[in-house]
Amino acid sequence: MVALAATALFQIAPSMAQSTGGPDQVGTADGDSSKQAALPRRVVIRFLTDSDFPPFDFYDEDGVLVGFNVDLARAICLELNTSCDIKVRPWEELIPALLKGDADAVIAGHKVTAAALKQVDFTDRYFHTPGRFAGRKDAPESEMSPGGLEGKRIAVARGTPHEAFLRAFFRDSPLVVYENADLAREGLAAGKADYIFDDGISLAFWLNGTLSRQCCEMRGGPFLEPKFFGDGIAIAVPKNDPGIRLLLNKALDRVRASGRFEELVQRYFPVRIY
Repeated sequence: MVALAATALFQIAPSMAQSTGGPDQVGTADGDSSKQAALPRRVVIRFLTDSDFPPFDFYDEDGVLVGFNVDLARAICLELNTSCDIKVRPWEELIPALLKGDADAVIAGHKVTAAALKQVDFTDRYFHTPGRFAGRKDAPESEMSPGGLEGKRIAVARGTPHEAFLRAFFRDSPLVVYENADLAREGLAAGKADYIFDDGISLAFWLNGTLSRQCCEMRGGPFLEPKFFGDGIAIAVPKNDPGIRLLLNKALDRVRASGRFEELVQRYFPVRIY
């Protein structure tokens, strides 16, 4: 699959997965709770996702589709008391399938971008991928700020938003630039850099895996500047079906309020990324 930072441009025909059952009362998009819109209840919500982006969506060793996105979709359907139809397509086929009206929504890690918003709407953001620092466990504590890291060598992958961020704000830190993130992590593990700056998800899984040899740990907190790291990911929905966006937003709110969202985060992300 294309990385999480991939941009999707698509639209969809009107949803056909509706019934004449009782209406759902949902607040309007402008957030005015005094105005209520009666929306047809969905008998089924048809989701599309892909299957090669762990921990968000993938097949487990028994061939069962699992992942954060998959379980979130099921939690949404449970909150709406509706059936959940989750089908898998390769990443490059998600857009064409959605254009043909094969689904009501896509939950596959699409970023909310100005370009995408020209053709599709999105639900509320449900996930952000922060930039994070990691350092060797035997290194002394330092503040993860431009002043605190002055003179410190920072490993980073070439041509990434993380490199651009460091060049913009950490100008007094010498950068050790590698051709890819794997090499940057190896450089940190080998002591060729004092810190690494990378996306929080990748770092979390590396730190918790065998390749890191338990050398390192997260340092400081998350960096979420949208200019560099995007405006979060959301569920893509068609512009000509505002009802599905309102329903999904309502369900997302309920999933968060119930504590289910936090349970999914803890299940699929072994090291805290925020």
